[in-house]
Amino acid sequence: MSKIMNYADILQQQKTFFNSQATKDLDFRKAQLQKLKKVVKSNEKLLYDAIYQDFGKSEFETFGTEISFIYKDIDYYLKNLKSFAKPKNVLTNIVNQLGSSKIVFEPLGNCLVIGAWNYPYQLTLTPVIAAIAAGNTCMIKPSELPENTMKAMAKLINENFDAQFLYVVEGSVEETTAILKLRFDKIFFTGSPRVGKIVYKAAAEHLTPVTLELGGKSPAFVTEKADLNIAARRIVWGKFINAGQTCVAPDYLYVAENIKAKFLKVLIEEIKKRNYTDNVDHYCKIINERNFDRLEKMIDREKVVFGGETIREKRYISPTVLDHVTWDDAVMQEEIFGPILPILTYKNLETAMQTVVEGEKPLSAYLFSNDAKEQELFTEKLSFGGGCINDTLMHLSNDRLPFGGVGNSGIGHYHGKFGFIAFSHQKAILKKSNYLEPELKYPPYSDAKLNILKKLL
Repeated sequence: MSKIMNYADILQQQKTFFNSQATKDLDFRKAQLQKLKKVVKSNEKLLYDAIYQDFGKSEFETFGTEISFIYKDIDYYLKNLKSFAKPKNVLTNIVNQLGSSKIVFEPLGNCLVIGAWNYPYQLTLTPVIAAIAAGNTCMIKPSELPENTMKAMAKLINENFDAQFLYVVEGSVEETTAILKLRFDKIFFTGSPRVGKIVYKAAAEHLTPVTLELGGKSPAFVTEKADLNIAARRIVWGKFINAGQTCVAPDYLYVAENIKAKFLKVLIEEIKKRNYTDNVDHYCKIINERNFDRLEKMIDREKVVFGGETIREKRYISPTVLDHVTWDDAVMQEEIFGPILPILTYKNLETAMQTVVEGEKPLSAYLFSNDAKEQELFTEKLSFGGGCINDTLMHLSNDRLPFGGVGNSGIGHYHGKFGFIAFSHQKAILKKSNYLEPELKYPPYSDAKLNILKKLL
């Protein structure tokens, strides 16, 4: 109870601060973004050391997949915040003449951001950056699985920002459960669909709007019209970065039957070339033993055509390719979220895509093909959050593209302007002149008035 009361007290402080109107000032928002960038920059070594302890992740990969996103987002909002926050004038319809109409972007208020463990800095702090840019206060709950990164973020935020504006909650399920009982104005969650349902249910108790960034089994199609060398290189990179612990990683491959043998050879050579052994700094650990055990059970030894090496005490699973996989296999029953790559084959591309359509909508999808008709089929037939043609993962790097899921893979979007909108209320304002006041809408009504109304509407 004391924890719940403590979090309730912090939220009340944030409510009071938000109601003071301080966060609505654009100069205040920019100053906080600049401060956050300065704090992160001055503590980069702390962040590198913490994530290395949790994942064994190198500075190169941590900067490329985590810290750079934070700097990029801050700089993006500093550059564009004034134009994003400016009221947007829209056309006024004929029945509201003489008048003017506009959309005012106002902050939602007191927000809760629950981060994910696989990219703990990026997936926790980039939504917070969007919340700050939109003018909100924020309570932050990093994932407890990478414990050292959680502590590092708590140190950075809680020692440099007032709790009435930003506050990091440390802890695990008990603490998350406690703060979800509180009434926020917005909840942003990144994680699994299973936990997303728990968050959504808690938010519904207070009619709190949510953004849910979830996951799913994201397919990658390789057709006979693909450049197989490029496809192999980009699939291997996208699948095995972060040891496959990426929500938008290719979960499995659908390969044209008549090129499968050739592509498999190219794919395996590419994996060998990248040298994902257990002692290199470009291949990190599985997050914990529970996930290691879960992944190891997915490996059907009879279907391994490459890899399959596991070292539990190091939490190491080598890049593993499975062939002759069907939808009945254990590896196809849930999102893999690890360095296991099953290969399915197809004879007809549209039929293979129909199989995906009939399942849950994935967070991402990828197509490797240089054929315009196949690209159009992919774009039009499949429903997924976002994806690439002839690449993997890189759609995340474009600030002008929304990032988010659909159906079971998520609700809502962020990144760039979409992040600003996710944490804003778009308030409609109609301003009317005191001149020109027709009697049409006022009683008493008549057939003549009705005829005019029908013509106007």
